[in-house]
Amino acid sequence: MINVKTILVPIDFSENAEHVMEYALSVAHHFKSRILLCFVAQLYTDYSDFFIPQMPVVAIEEEIDKAAKERMHRFVQSYSNDIKIEECVLIGNIAHEILNLAEKRQVDMIIMGTHGYQGLEKILFGSVAEKVVKTAPCPVLTVKPKQK
Repeated sequence: MINVKTILVPIDFSENAEHVMEYALSVAHHFKSRILLCFVAQLYTDYSDFFIPQMPVVAIEEEIDKAAKERMHRFVQSYSNDIKIEECVLIGNIAHEILNLAEKRQVDMIIMGTHGYQGLEKILFGSVAEKVVKTAPCPVLTVKPKQK
């Protein structure tokens, strides 16, 4: 029998995040799992070639971290249920941080959204979901955005 104790759910606070969370809660309820909900802010230095910062990089990353933690807490509070949800905010390369966290915490499944970036966005950001699916240490369920 499949045993899914911990589900890693990376979110980006996009419209699709709530849709992804619905899937994660459903799977977690079925397996009586806990959710490790994670937001990874792209490493600021990845964009440093595009503009000149007006403040030190460390200060910018601290502000991003603080704002992300507040937003994460509000996001989690909007879900009152019997599933244990642990919050996590990281800064770094998104796919790399998700994969490291999955391995470090020995998660049993990853449930994440897809965006379907094309053109310049795909060149700049690549496909995080594609990178995670190809190299994750566990099964990955990808959730497409809701059709409008």
